[in-house]
Amino acid sequence: MSRPPANYFSAFATRAGIALMQGLAVLPLSWLRALGTGLGWTLYALVKSRRRVVEINFAVCFPERSAAERRQLTQQMFIYFAQAWLDRAWLWHAPKSWVQRRVHLTGAVHELTGTGPTVIFLPHFVGLDAAWAGVALMLPRLSTTIYTDQSNKLVDEWILRGRQRFGHLRLFGRVDGVKPIVAALREGQPLYLLPDMDFGPEDSVFVPFYGIPTATVPSLSRFARLGRAKVVPLLPRITAAGYEVQVLPAWDNFPSDDPLLDTALMNARLQQYIDTMPAQYYWVHKRFKTRPDGERSLY
Repeated sequence: MSRPPANYFSAFATRAGIALMQGLAVLPLSWLRALGTGLGWTLYALVKSRRRVVEINFAVCFPERSAAERRQLTQQMFIYFAQAWLDRAWLWHAPKSWVQRRVHLTGAVHELTGTGPTVIFLPHFVGLDAAWAGVALMLPRLSTTIYTDQSNKLVDEWILRGRQRFGHLRLFGRVDGVKPIVAALREGQPLYLLPDMDFGPEDSVFVPFYGIPTATVPSLSRFARLGRAKVVPLLPRITAAGYEVQVLPAWDNFPSDDPLLDTALMNARLQQYIDTMPAQYYWVHKRFKTRPDGERSLY
């Protein structure tokens, strides 16, 4: 009797994982957060390679903090990461009224109304999926973003269904190029942009981030300029009751005529945002992986 192919077991495990998330959606939030705490501690203990990445990131960005303080931040980061991941259960599967009760938009919400071209700067805080949902629920305006396909097609479909659950979100692939994105932006469809990761040396510039020359894509300046759009930051924060999604006022005098200065300003402001909740940023990413010529790897 022949054995089932390996992809059979992979698909079974994926479907089981998605079914588990659907089941978790009905749990009280306090229970789910407790599970997230336990999962976070488990990841901290077992996933040593990623724990090392987080430890290095904190050591590089917060050298003024003691080793004990940075260790505590690392532990908190894994807990927030796990809690935010499990929160996708109710964000993507619980009744709409539950999501509305748990995700609150605050601040300059008026910046997201109307039809003017708008780029939403959404940094990689762990609650970014709550930010999608919060804006879509309150302001169901046709919007766009750039999406990278997942290698696991079942996971890919699940993520896409979740992120497109509320409102009207169009997804562009990186292979689609700039023109359709700019056209949608000029038509008044806000663009969610997440440019604060290391995408390699191509199309990146080195600008300071926590005092370190960091490979950063200048896409925020580029799309704002091409789309003649304002830039509105969106900051999601985990709370005991769910999420607070803070809408900040649009940046003044942005973009300028210098993409390099604009990108440095973006990193400087992102640093200010992170400093208000350092354990909720996505530090498991190798943010400093790409180094200037001649510099050694930090990892």
